[in-house]
Amino acid sequence: MDDPTISPLTVQSVPSSKLNVPAIMPRPSLNLETLTPSDHVSRLINSNHYISPSRTIYSDRFIPSRSNSNFALFNISSSSPPLSTNPPASDGGKEDSSSAYAALLRSALFGSKTPDKRDSPGRNIFRFKTETRQSMHSLSPFGYDDERPGVSHSPVKTPRKVPRSPYKVLDAPALQDDFYLNLVDWSSHNVLAVGLGNCVYLWNACSSKVTKLCDLGIDDSVCSVGWAQRGTHLAVGTSNGKVQIWDASRCKRVRTMEGHRLRVGALAWSSSVLSSGSRDKSILQRDIRAQEDFVSKLSGHKSEVCGLKWSYDNRELASGGNDNRLFVWNQHSTQPVLKYCEHTAAVKAIAWSPHLHGLLASGGGTADRCVRFWNTTSNSHLSCMDTGSQVCNLVWSKNVNELVSTHGYSQNQIIVWRYPTMSKLATLTGHTYRVLYLAISPDGQTIVTGAGDETLRFWNVFPSPKSQNTDSEIGASSLGRTTIR
Repeated sequence: MDDPTISPLTVQSVPSSKLNVPAIMPRPSLNLETLTPSDHVSRLINSNHYISPSRTIYSDRFIPSRSNSNFALFNISSSSPPLSTNPPASDGGKEDSSSAYAALLRSALFGSKTPDKRDSPGRNIFRFKTETRQSMHSLSPFGYDDERPGVSHSPVKTPRKVPRSPYKVLDAPALQDDFYLNLVDWSSHNVLAVGLGNCVYLWNACSSKVTKLCDLGIDDSVCSVGWAQRGTHLAVGTSNGKVQIWDASRCKRVRTMEGHRLRVGALAWSSSVLSSGSRDKSILQRDIRAQEDFVSKLSGHKSEVCGLKWSYDNRELASGGNDNRLFVWNQHSTQPVLKYCEHTAAVKAIAWSPHLHGLLASGGGTADRCVRFWNTTSNSHLSCMDTGSQVCNLVWSKNVNELVSTHGYSQNQIIVWRYPTMSKLATLTGHTYRVLYLAISPDGQTIVTGAGDETLRFWNVFPSPKSQNTDSEIGASSLGRTTIR
């Protein structure tokens, strides 16, 4: 608390006859003097040296007592000597307390290594120096200084552990080693669709039941599969340029749509609209409610379209091609509204962020090896990261701001990244061929990868939405190795 025995405002004695006070009150000997403005300022500045001879005056909420304030700390000096130079002996302890308070305040504001004012009388206390820099992560007024005793620090969280081994492996005979195909997809009903040769198989992740959905015959083969966002409809792109729609719950083909002249290697759904990309360089927009096979044709790529992804709000379609181009289309355009030409190899890997609107990631092939990030809202290239190997696929976690990339040739591995720092959380190995295929489970925790080694591997890489900060390993032991057909 403020010292009640010293006040910056004092009243001196006047003749008692001029004071009208009740008889029961003592009549102090007071004297009123006329104070000039300079005297008033001097007494304010030198209040810690001035001793009031009058009765005690306590501070209130409007006029605080500044008796313990150390104005010298802020380079405020007096132009006149103190009004009183004979403090009582009993104030020695108060001066020590004031000095200790000033030292603590100086340390808290300007750092523990700031020299005392007396050591550098000409120092400007508001100069920018590294010695006064404080951590911005501390909520304590004393900063995050390890030298101060008695200040507890929050422990640094250890990185989340990601299991390095798959918890399940499925044999997938005849899974093609073709960079331009998309043969694996995971439905919202927890059913995995896999194209093997000229057949499509379904694997129920809840019951592990395997169902053969269709057989295209010896003259045709599966080039792509894609589940509708909701429901049980599966689109199948074929090598003959056709797109078939199947009702997986009944294992029945609903419709066959034409329009492409060559194989259909990429599919993407947006509500009732299905986009298909082909080796004939075109993208067809198909409304499955309409009688026509397609409602519009998107032209722009100069080579095979091998990557297609709709944004989470279904307003933008990203396409990648063997012409090293990444295009962005809106719902009604027939020409790309955004063109990105920075990649130097085929762009198959495409992923929209579910956390930030307009954030798009893309990966390039063997001659490129880069993952690039784009802001389609501002039409800007955000960053580029050289992964050291062909980027085959990308998927973004729905539960945390992380993403997975799969790689081929020299690496044949899966990497889990933290965005935006792009620090590696884990590198997963096990495939013996390039990891071409990637899909994520509906709960956002598990990914499945496929490769030319004819295996599908299941990895628990992401936390659940309710346990994003857990430090324990997700997933458990291997459930063995089985076959998908």
